[in-house]
Amino acid sequence: MNDQCDITFHSMGSDIRLLIGLPLLRTAPSPAEASLRERAYVEDFSARLSRFRPESELSALNRDTRTQVPASPLLRTAVRAGVWAAQRSGGLVDPTLAGALERAGYETSLDGCPPASLEQALAAAPPRQPARPHPEQLWRRISVDDRRAIVRRPTGVMFDTGGTGKGLCADAVAHRLGGYTRFMVDCGGDLAIGGVSAQLEPYEVEIEHPLTGEAIRTVRVGAGGIATSGLNGRVWRDSEGHFAHHLLDPATGLPAWTGLIGATALAPSALEAETLSKAALLLGRAGARRVLAEHGGLIVHDDGDVEEIGPLDRTRGALALAGRPA
Repeated sequence: MNDQCDITFHSMGSDIRLLIGLPLLRTAPSPAEASLRERAYVEDFSARLSRFRPESELSALNRDTRTQVPASPLLRTAVRAGVWAAQRSGGLVDPTLAGALERAGYETSLDGCPPASLEQALAAAPPRQPARPHPEQLWRRISVDDRRAIVRRPTGVMFDTGGTGKGLCADAVAHRLGGYTRFMVDCGGDLAIGGVSAQLEPYEVEIEHPLTGEAIRTVRVGAGGIATSGLNGRVWRDSEGHFAHHLLDPATGLPAWTGLIGATALAPSALEAETLSKAALLLGRAGARRVLAEHGGLIVHDDGDVEEIGPLDRTRGALALAGRPA
């Protein structure tokens, strides 16, 4: 596809890739100009919502002792997205686990740090069991008031956008690229895809195996979101030498070992796909099959076996043309 701009850069602790087709209006910025504009947007999004930057808006919110804190439109949107993801996942994708993540050893960014061995971590992991929501479900006590431009939350509750931020950012950039014939926004494995041309000629998205890094499946997507969550990218040893990772069981605040090491989900948006992929991995095989059944997805078991779920073979968001398969 030579009619699009293709750039990759590093932000949000991940590789970000933007593919942008031709503008629908001659007065719109060129694909190359749009790519620079959207790169700046992603980098600003990352800087303002990183819990690893003490000067970020998110860090300021988490330090604030008030129950009602002034917040920018971006921060309010991110908080709203986190609460929505918790509700959508039944409390499994919980945005109030920032403190638990720090206690597990994820106090600073692991960007650039080689992960520990996933195979060794699996061998040393406790018996597998599905994650459960925290009984207090503190996320239910978080709300956003756009009229007063504030976020309300109980004192001491720290918010983390790590579970939803990349999906939210991908969707935001996709919305900003609505005036182009086709686009794909990949924020560290959370993809938002759209444009009329993409519906006619869908993107082919490869899914990688978390143990081998090899492509195990290609999914054709013309519109919507696809996201992959896995244990392989963020595995480390904690202060006591135990293996840990970033997907926590809300009920215990400890890394979840559920029998799955990877999950891919399709959905109408990148935010929902990200939420479903994390929920599937946290629930383990039985729960994952239920979560992924509607839109389709894929899970990878501890032993490396790959299981496809739901309507994964159907081309997503494609327009059917006479005499041409969709």
